[in-house]
Amino acid sequence: MLFSDLKLAPAILRALETEGYTTPTPIQGEAIPVLLEGRDLMGCAQTGTGKTAAFCLPLLHHLAATAGKQHGKAPKALVLAPTRELAQQIADSLSAYGRHTGLYHTVVYGGVNQRPQVAKLRQGVDILVATPGRLLDLHQQGVVNLGEVRHLVLDEADRMLDMGFLPDIRRILKLMPTQRQTLLFSATISKEIKALAETLLQNPVEITVAPQVQTTKLIQQSLYFVDKEQKRDLLKHLLETEGIARALVFVKTKYGADRVAKALTANGVPAQAIHGDKSQGARQQALNQFKAHRTRVLVATDVAARGIDVDDLTHVFNFDLPMEPETYVHRIGRTGRAGASGVAISFCDADERNLLRAVQKQIDQEVPLVTDHPYALNLSPVTLVQTFESSKGKNGFSRKPKSSSYGRKPYGPKPGGNGSYGGPRKRYARSDA
Repeated sequence: MLFSDLKLAPAILRALETEGYTTPTPIQGEAIPVLLEGRDLMGCAQTGTGKTAAFCLPLLHHLAATAGKQHGKAPKALVLAPTRELAQQIADSLSAYGRHTGLYHTVVYGGVNQRPQVAKLRQGVDILVATPGRLLDLHQQGVVNLGEVRHLVLDEADRMLDMGFLPDIRRILKLMPTQRQTLLFSATISKEIKALAETLLQNPVEITVAPQVQTTKLIQQSLYFVDKEQKRDLLKHLLETEGIARALVFVKTKYGADRVAKALTANGVPAQAIHGDKSQGARQQALNQFKAHRTRVLVATDVAARGIDVDDLTHVFNFDLPMEPETYVHRIGRTGRAGASGVAISFCDADERNLLRAVQKQIDQEVPLVTDHPYALNLSPVTLVQTFESSKGKNGFSRKPKSSSYGRKPYGPKPGGNGSYGGPRKRYARSDA
């Protein structure tokens, strides 16, 4: 199948040809015909599968077909995203694919001065890309009208729920017509996502392009046991000895991201941190420098990394193992994209063994262990075996991990409650991370 077989508008096909795109990815090939028919859709697609184009192209097609019949300056399509970076990435895709359509779009998110965003909205837009918090702020100020929205997209719905955006989403839904086409994309289809879909979608088509818990065979995974205080030394060692030109490093906390980036830079490895406490300008500058190969290492928290789309990224490091095992798949999916190979390296200290068990249960395999390195953690052979074998039951990885060595369940925000990252979840809804 080619894009030319999908009956998209000639202006869109012309833009795709300019971008060098000829063959749709699986999610694009399955979703685009359904969306061109005007059907609601719930799509399960992991990072790097091309889902942004899967919904952008039909949106542009529908709006381009009715461009001469539209009246007023209010947006006709709304795309909601959980983070600034992802919102900007979607807006960039709309610019590329819609360059010949004559349609207008803009993006609004928190953490920056709203005046330029307000000015563009008042000029009139066809497609609005937004984070929920800033969108509600602008609506309350009377700047944006959602009464003419005919197409709604919720991208990364699972992350929006994790970040506590559900109340904001429900408020936004009340501001737009009930007769609309609604698209929901998520990397995982949990019970919460199913429940949300039932309230949003009408007779939707469900598309899943890949198993939710499998990691791509193109990604070479490896695991290093290391003392917590020697992780930075091991990271520097691997960057120097493995000839790694560019790497994305995932850490647990904002403070940890700053600490790792400063330590690498002090040791001659250009690195920058990206997280929710950074201004949008600083985050965008760090990302641009990383994409342009002026920064060798980008250190990021999970929330800030949503929406980071970097071509030919070869290495991803799990400096800290994720609190949620599903996140491991999302992290390493930043490499090995579009058929390319990639490398995912994970560090595990003594206090993270329960998180490792959860990851291995999630992906249904053991991550190959590397013991020949200068910072190997001095664990007994029995302890090493227990770390892996305790994940297994009679049918493989079926046992539920026990609580962590701190004497409580693996830390992190609890649903609907306070967590270790700064209080009630609702605080995230206004930070737009």
